[in-house]
Amino acid sequence: MAAMPVGHPSRPRLRERAIEAWLPLARHLATRYSGRGEPNDDLIQTAVIGLIKAVDKFDPSYGIDFAGYAIPTIIGEIKRHFRDRTWAIRVPRRLQELRLAITSANAALTHSLGRSPTVADIAVHLGITEEEVLEGLEGARAYHATSLSTPVGNDGSSELGETLGGEDEGYALAEARIALGPALATLDEREQRILTLRFYGNLTQTEIAEQVGISQMHVSRLITRALGKLRGQLS
Repeated sequence: MAAMPVGHPSRPRLRERAIEAWLPLARHLATRYSGRGEPNDDLIQTAVIGLIKAVDKFDPSYGIDFAGYAIPTIIGEIKRHFRDRTWAIRVPRRLQELRLAITSANAALTHSLGRSPTVADIAVHLGITEEEVLEGLEGARAYHATSLSTPVGNDGSSELGETLGGEDEGYALAEARIALGPALATLDEREQRILTLRFYGNLTQTEIAEQVGISQMHVSRLITRALGKLRGQLS
């Protein structure tokens, strides 16, 4: 197939036969990565994509047999799938690669030290700072996410989502009340009285005008002015 010109009519059929002939290799390599949280069908599909790329890009003039070229190509495609497609939350590629480096370092150091390595051990091994190691460990938490439908409690009758709190509007209301006191103190006595009658006494502007002894239009202007002052204070 590789010796034929690109436009040769026999080339597409030979390409299909080559892919079909090496499908067992792709499936075999995919099974190496089973049990890591990804469906086997997805892994096989990814491995086949790697196989197709290997068939299309293989150049026998380099003196390497096809298996020697196809195996790293397929494995590379599977690893890219795990790197780019399987994170529950997308994180920068730098953190993805850092997670892999930390995992590899942890395994190597556990073997050489005979114990679980510390953050400092991993930092020295990788030639990075301890803060970067901690950042990588924190980013690794984004790889898997717990479903809100996960049963919780001794009897499993409740779900995790039911334990999450909602937005409590009481906090915002409490903050507003705390801030409102000093703001009200900046108003003169008549403005304070009018706002109290309007918003705490629930009186109409006409009723307020009768109590204060001014016109309803004047009451309206005073309320507008007083509220403008309060907005300025609160902001």
